[in-house]
Amino acid sequence: MADPADQDGWTEAALDLLSTFITNACVNTGDPESGNEIVSVRTIQEYLGDPGTVIEPLPGRASVVYRLRGKDPSAPRLLLIPHLDVVPANPADWTHPPFSATYADGFIWGRGAVDMLNVTAAMVCVFGALVNGDLPAPHGDVILAAVADEEAGGVYGAQHLVEEHWDLVACDYVLTEVAGPTLEHDGAPSLPVTVAEKGPAWRTITANGIAGHGSQPFGRSNAVLSLSDAFSRIASAPQPILITDEWRRFVPHLPVDPDVAAMLVDPERVDEGIERIAESDMTVARWVHACTHLTVSPNTMSGGTKHNMVPDHSVGDVDVRMLPGQEGADVEDHLRKVLGPDLYEELEILPSLQMDANGSPLAGPLWEAIGDAAEDHLGSRKLAPTLTPVTTDARFFRKRGIPAYGVGLFDDSVTFAEMLEMFHGADERVSRQSVLDTTRFLASVIGHFSERAAHQRD
Repeated sequence: MADPADQDGWTEAALDLLSTFITNACVNTGDPESGNEIVSVRTIQEYLGDPGTVIEPLPGRASVVYRLRGKDPSAPRLLLIPHLDVVPANPADWTHPPFSATYADGFIWGRGAVDMLNVTAAMVCVFGALVNGDLPAPHGDVILAAVADEEAGGVYGAQHLVEEHWDLVACDYVLTEVAGPTLEHDGAPSLPVTVAEKGPAWRTITANGIAGHGSQPFGRSNAVLSLSDAFSRIASAPQPILITDEWRRFVPHLPVDPDVAAMLVDPERVDEGIERIAESDMTVARWVHACTHLTVSPNTMSGGTKHNMVPDHSVGDVDVRMLPGQEGADVEDHLRKVLGPDLYEELEILPSLQMDANGSPLAGPLWEAIGDAAEDHLGSRKLAPTLTPVTTDARFFRKRGIPAYGVGLFDDSVTFAEMLEMFHGADERVSRQSVLDTTRFLASVIGHFSERAAHQRD
């Protein structure tokens, strides 16, 4: 399939959109009052020249939805769902100010450059080209939903749209995040496509004690110490291993020695393989560990009221992520085991967020269209089906049985490990060429998807 983007200058607009999205600084702290995604909604409205349908469940927490009707009302509908919010950034840790969108050394630097404002800009740009006729009219509907609140669970964004405004985002296939740079498999480029993600099983743990004067701690029941003991046991305990089918399919694409690759799919040796990787690349080792274990991370703690009082109450949050095939009962079994029956029964342990891990099939018109586009742009249709340890907006659609994939196209200016480190890290950046390549690539995916949909109807 010819790439229409090669003949048009509209792809350059993605660079300006990305810079604007970064400087808009739609920072989501997790506080319902943060985010202010309405600023980037206005950017999109101005670019497309269309107000779209704005959904704003809280002031400033806005998403905007557009639907381009296809030529065949019965053809499969494709949803593009990028997010507008980003996580906070500490300027002291950055080479360039995180919300400046500085262009230097071939990169656009800024918070959200890879998570996921680069793909957001590309999707908006491609949707605009479809509307304006710069790309062929799609066979089925194409929907663009640029959403709020992905970085805090999607409560005011994708989840709200799916649960309260399904008519706006009703679709049959989804393109979203996570995108990553190519790998090499058997001497040919292999394109990572996110097909599955772990499920959050967050727990809030509360310890209770008996208040008393801080000058007389002997024999006191100190809630902070009880919770500290629990957190110490949780953090130091080995975490349960599970080698999933999703992981087995990805490992052949991972650039590691064959003997290490064999370790990574063996439950008895995977930790040894991770240690081997960690000797040279802790970032990849950390990611591999997350993709092969039920991860449990105690992350917040508070307790007590004043300096001279023994605390009678302490509460903390634990980030738990389940792999496909694991469920809430596995989490409880693990916590009971590592805490011991006595401490486990003393604590109040409640789920604060729980969703099953989920995934999409490696088949169907969108999967094949991604392969078609990879062949166009890379000369190879090798796809690396990837499990991500983080959560994305895809889960709300997969829960309804709708296949969802995350993909983009990057040059070789950063490695797979370097990009992993940039997610929620310092010096987030994306090369100018990668933004253009991702825009052209997504245009190709949509074109091939439309063609395949049309052929299926013939």
